Amino acid sequence: MSLTVSNDAADASAAPAYPPQGLTPTPAQIVRHLRHSSRVAERATLLGHHPFGAVLVGPDQETVLMEQGNVDTVNHAESVLARVAALNFTPEYLWSCTLYTSVEPCCMCAGTMYWANIGRVVFGMTEKRLLEATGDHSENPTMSVDCRYVFDHCQKTVEVIGPVAEVESEVMEVQRRFWTSR
Repeated sequence: MSLTVSNDAADASAAPAYPPQGLTPTPAQIVRHLRHSSRVAERATLLGHHPFGAVLVGPDQETVLMEQGNVDTVNHAESVLARVAALNFTPEYLWSCTLYTSVEPCCMCAGTMYWANIGRVVFGMTEKRLLEATGDHSENPTMSVDCRYVFDHCQKTVEVIGPVAEVESEVMEVQRRFWTSR
């Protein structure tokens, strides 16, 4: 399996200032964990929430430590997961972990991940593509702020992988199905 990741906003040759110590995820692990985050997003809709899901994976890139669906407009899946993780794991350990999320983290979630000290984020679909699914829906006034922009303004380098072409259409389908029914 070949993994196709768009890295249009990041300079892949730049050495991270504070690199993750865990293993680098394989393409198969990336796809598997992103699909898991998408299932968490679908489960959130069954609870009456928006279709966003996040999964925190340990440094071994296999162990799922936590998963979280969206709660509401100020308690996004990624932010809630990052806050709870910061209460349960040391910053050093979290720096070696990876947060997988179906859709690119918004600026609030990116900031929360940074402060929680999570060293890597992987997402399936961009915030820009999310806007295609939500349009101007009042329940999700999507912001056009790339998570890389947020991380580029931090003192330590959070590794960003995404969007991932192998799951992008699956994630988009979950989003479209939800937002067209609202």
